[in-house]
Amino acid sequence: MTNNIPIEDQYKRTSLFEKENINYLVHVLKRFNTVPKINNINIITSNTVPKVFKIVPNKSIIIGALYLRNPVLALVYLRYGIEWQLWYKSLEGEKKDTSLCNIAALEVTRIFYKLLPKEDKEKLENVDYFLINLIKSDDSLNAESLLNHEELEAFHGLNTGDKIFEKSWKPIVDNLAKPTEYLLMDGGDFRLNIDEIALLNKYGCRPFPRPEAFTFASSTATSVSNFAFDKTDKARSILIKNSLKNGFKESAIEFSELLKSNLRKIFTLNDACEIIFSPSGTDSSLQIAAISQIVTDKEITHILVASDETGSGVPAALKGCHFENNTALNYPVKKGDKMEGFRDVDLIKIPFRDEKGILKSSEKLDAEVLEAITETYKLGRQAILHVMDHSKLGYQSPSVKMMQEIDDLKEVSLQVIIDAAQLRLDPADIQNYLNKGYIVSITGSKYFTGPPYSGALIFPECVSQQITDAKKKLPKGLTQYFNHSDWPVNWFCSKELSDGFNYGSYMRWNAAIVEMDRYYKTPILYRNMGIEMFCNFIEDSIKDAAFLKPVYGDKPNVGNEEFGIRNIRTIFPFFILKNKEVLSVENVKKLYTLLNSDLSNKFEGESLEIIRLAAQKCHIGQAVNVKYEDDIQSAVLRISLGARVISESWVNRDISLYFRNIEAQMSQITVIIKKIELILNTPELLK
Repeated sequence: MTNNIPIEDQYKRTSLFEKENINYLVHVLKRFNTVPKINNINIITSNTVPKVFKIVPNKSIIIGALYLRNPVLALVYLRYGIEWQLWYKSLEGEKKDTSLCNIAALEVTRIFYKLLPKEDKEKLENVDYFLINLIKSDDSLNAESLLNHEELEAFHGLNTGDKIFEKSWKPIVDNLAKPTEYLLMDGGDFRLNIDEIALLNKYGCRPFPRPEAFTFASSTATSVSNFAFDKTDKARSILIKNSLKNGFKESAIEFSELLKSNLRKIFTLNDACEIIFSPSGTDSSLQIAAISQIVTDKEITHILVASDETGSGVPAALKGCHFENNTALNYPVKKGDKMEGFRDVDLIKIPFRDEKGILKSSEKLDAEVLEAITETYKLGRQAILHVMDHSKLGYQSPSVKMMQEIDDLKEVSLQVIIDAAQLRLDPADIQNYLNKGYIVSITGSKYFTGPPYSGALIFPECVSQQITDAKKKLPKGLTQYFNHSDWPVNWFCSKELSDGFNYGSYMRWNAAIVEMDRYYKTPILYRNMGIEMFCNFIEDSIKDAAFLKPVYGDKPNVGNEEFGIRNIRTIFPFFILKNKEVLSVENVKKLYTLLNSDLSNKFEGESLEIIRLAAQKCHIGQAVNVKYEDDIQSAVLRISLGARVISESWVNRDISLYFRNIEAQMSQITVIIKKIELILNTPELLK
């Protein structure tokens, strides 16, 4: 075939590249970046046969020029072709099983199509192409019906004789024939679903890279980075190959254990420290609630410190109640209903703020914690103390001094849980907690900016042994939330949980661990200097803006002056004022959404500088309700340091470039504050 040119080696001034079309073409090419990157597969365009779409196994994908006139059409076809090549490369032996490639590639492409924004789908409404018609079809297409699909076979032209769908393929297709961006939102709950316009979830981020946004939202959630996405996409490819070679179950268990091993290495943990992954921090609280019921026969009291600044579903989870209307394993449930098998428990809430919204002193919080423990002890109950290491506004409680006193209460039946969901800790901090016998609850999605919904519990050896020795089974209601594979193999209690594997949780953790690894590769001197430099700039910038009012309490409680991530403020909450009056909760939430959106169409006719400012998407920590000056209900937004500020600045071990990159991100903070001011000065935006 002549006149075939690799797609990246041509740029003809056709109508596709005209000024009015170029932005849309860039939009489509950005999405193409989520397609797997496979070595030695060329994408070639054909001008001589404009209607051709052909897969040359292990070599190339040939796509006719006619497809390229509609970039979304080309995107969908190429997504199919590249996925087909990925599965073909994963096959062992003589590679006769092309029907598996057809089925897997079609399933991935159908999901990929569903995740396209509405405007892209509209570009495909009136086209009549076989693949588009097939993926848009409402007909149920099972594996058997696709085995001898002539049109799919025609794409590659391989005649492999009898077509059989092997039984061993089903779990591989069910779990791994999904785009990586889908896996990163799978195995959670409705809060990870994305809208069809901006492709954002409830937390204002998406399951594939969003480099166009200025992002300092690590107190809430962050879109996955290009680096972590590519590494996780590669992990999916390896898992497909390993599953076809060694079997699905063995490969899934091996991957889960590898993730736990990597997490232990990053934080220098003893191999005897068991780890349980969970879909979210709230799911981790549910695991704690269940475990506490099998290790003691006593009545249980959970003492929840910072109840007003922990996850909204945590109190329900600790009581053994459903906290959403569906579970991570996609069971429909009713929020608030009690799960089967849970005993009744008491829950004592100790909020950071009093009824008037005033932040309590450290001494006041310590006194309330001690009183709760004392009263629980007098009643002969088991106390489970949930300590807040770092809240969503940056506070800690109880104090270091109070924790030392609590550790000395030898006669009290007490288990301490550290809520380190923000994970603004150094490895030594985690080791210190575990050495004291505390269970540590973490997520990879806050400070370390992994995809949202990656929770884990880390158990010290002494507690793990307690659970190993317990011969009771976990409450039956947990079968709707967790698989047996999520739990340590030597724990009897979890034997009757569901079969299966939560690959969504695994993939999110893979992305988070990738971020942790590159963060710690930055030398500690430059890492800590960058942290202080960046955080000082945020603090000064907020103070200098007359329309922002910072909400900083005392410095976080520390036991010494040695620098550590938990010894410095890295979350910066602030009220927003307009004409010296604080915004209502509704307007704060509205401003948060506007800040994270392209508003350029609202400023037509303004200067180019204003239009660019309005267009810039800025993602920061979402609104938290807080009373202003103790009597006016309002909410604060948050700008936060995330690990990526450091790791993405450390390039090629170049120190001068590192600090220049930090300064570039400081400039992004300035833009965010200017956009807040622009929104405030445009009254119709907040109506």
